[in-house]
Amino acid sequence: MGVPCLNNTGTHHKISRCCSRKDGPDMNYLPLPSSPASVFRLRRNQFFALFLLLGAIAVTASARDTIKKIRETKTIVLAFMGSVDNLSPFVVIEPDGEVSGYSIELCRKIVQGIRQELRIPDIKIQYLPVNASSRFSALLDNRADLECSVSTNNAERRKKVAFTIPHFFTSVRMLVKAGSPIKNWNDLRNKRVVTTRATAMIDVINKRSNIRYLDLTVAELDGDRECFSMLEHGMADAFIMDEILLYGARENAVDPEKFIIVGTPLSVEPYAIMLRNDDPEFKKMVDRQMARLATSGEIYRLYDRWFMQPIGPDKRSLGMPMSYILRDSLRYPTDKITN
Repeated sequence: MGVPCLNNTGTHHKISRCCSRKDGPDMNYLPLPSSPASVFRLRRNQFFALFLLLGAIAVTASARDTIKKIRETKTIVLAFMGSVDNLSPFVVIEPDGEVSGYSIELCRKIVQGIRQELRIPDIKIQYLPVNASSRFSALLDNRADLECSVSTNNAERRKKVAFTIPHFFTSVRMLVKAGSPIKNWNDLRNKRVVTTRATAMIDVINKRSNIRYLDLTVAELDGDRECFSMLEHGMADAFIMDEILLYGARENAVDPEKFIIVGTPLSVEPYAIMLRNDDPEFKKMVDRQMARLATSGEIYRLYDRWFMQPIGPDKRSLGMPMSYILRDSLRYPTDKITN
């Protein structure tokens, strides 16, 4: 269809047709502006559209140039949760303030591989503390390059971020007081439950509640500590979360024996390192490094260190052998998740 366009003739502009009449008599042409005001509106709208287009191109280019940014700044920024909640052994804040842990060590190994691949041995690591909500914006706003904590890879999140190969699998269970009548999910009918905001839990809880007609009262709080406090003080009947994080919350209690983890495991939650989803070249690089950690056996050694050996100031060990699902997935490492 013929459309009007702007031709620049010196310092003046005039409207002409972008298609000639030889297109045929049945072609529909937009009418030419009939007044100077119409010309002004057309030019203003076209300028505004061009401005938006150039802005979008600039944002996309900056987001997609992670490798270029790393070359120029010689820095990779690792975002991590755990400065408030106890996410041990994935993220451990040492007494001197140093950040370590299973997820952190994996990200450090990835950076080490990137140094070698780019042949820039002096790439530095910067750490950016985030919480359950701000971890996404830290990536999307270009303030972090990798998020190294306990982020679940699911379909909803893949709409806005990307994930590399999973490094842990857990399931959803619940923490209750010892002696509670709650033993399984059907026992939650008409009960008060808490979970952490900005996690994958709320969808799991609502689905279970709707299927079993549990009529739950659900509260979402900012962190695991707040959730545990609600349970501890009798303001909630159960704390629903990833099983591995419930173990951490329980171990952090003054008297861990007063709390137990119950319930048939629900869903499979694959933890993976997050990154931006608009930079395929950087993602390929990160995937290569994760695959190398799997095929070389390095990830098994890191897992043993953080899950089977004593860690932290109190030198406690989780004593949690690698699950069969994680061991099997690492035989053929992939970022493809079915959920």
